[in-house]
Amino acid sequence: MNLQAEMEKRKLLIEGALEKMMPSEDCRPPVIHQAMRYAVFNGGKRLRPVLVLEGARLMGGDFESVLPIACAVELIHSYSLVHDDLPAMDDDDLRRGKPTCHLVFGEAIAILAGDGLLTLAFELMSQAIGNELTNHKRVLEAWTELAQAAGSKGMIAGQVTDLMSEGQEVNEETLLYTHYNKTGALFKASLKSGAIMSGANSIQLQALEAYAEHFGLAFQITDDILDVEGDELLTGKKCGSDARSEKSTFVSVYGLDQSRKMAEQCVEKAIHSLDIFGEDGELLKGLAFSILPRRK
Repeated sequence: MNLQAEMEKRKLLIEGALEKMMPSEDCRPPVIHQAMRYAVFNGGKRLRPVLVLEGARLMGGDFESVLPIACAVELIHSYSLVHDDLPAMDDDDLRRGKPTCHLVFGEAIAILAGDGLLTLAFELMSQAIGNELTNHKRVLEAWTELAQAAGSKGMIAGQVTDLMSEGQEVNEETLLYTHYNKTGALFKASLKSGAIMSGANSIQLQALEAYAEHFGLAFQITDDILDVEGDELLTGKKCGSDARSEKSTFVSVYGLDQSRKMAEQCVEKAIHSLDIFGEDGELLKGLAFSILPRRK
């Protein structure tokens, strides 16, 4: 399988669906919809919605039936980035190589744009319930999975712990808790929601959950490494921001060499989690392998 070609194919499918599902820029009031579209269409790998599609494919499902869920996941991710970049949070001024949303539209509109993206995400998921071809029970299970991942016991919990830990030394348990939630929760919910929508059983879901947890941790560790030695032109965001904010990261706690080893171990565990899928797990294995040499 050509991983890059397959990822690009799915990315185009997702972006086409997002274009149809999002309000146009001239929809009243235009400024909020311009800000929402700026946040969504300013680049990005679309990795999380790709995981939704792959979860469905592994279970024999079709992409079309899970596209609303995939788009909802990307909107949730985009909203979280808009809010994370705000001065009250991470105070970043560069995202995907472009000025962050609050620098372009102001803080008030950026906050509302994030709110708009989050609520639109749940509107899209409700549309999946309205599709007579979908299993409503499965849609509600996937909906619950995503809501929990994005909520105060998931992604928000990770962000809160990250903020509260600034300038403090943290132990391994706190560091893992932060990133399992801040980064890993949405990866896990993305992969599981597509699989749930397509009829996955408990054993299959356990395997995908294990993969996503290890994948998400490897992704975050690599992100921490890139913040230290990455190229801003490639990462699309300012490097060294973690140190300036006095954040505890895998690099600050374990150092670069140990962090690299930890990322490699996480990738190995992620790949091993896919054993029950045989050759069908090749795309997910390729994604895990691609984390280690990534430059952005």
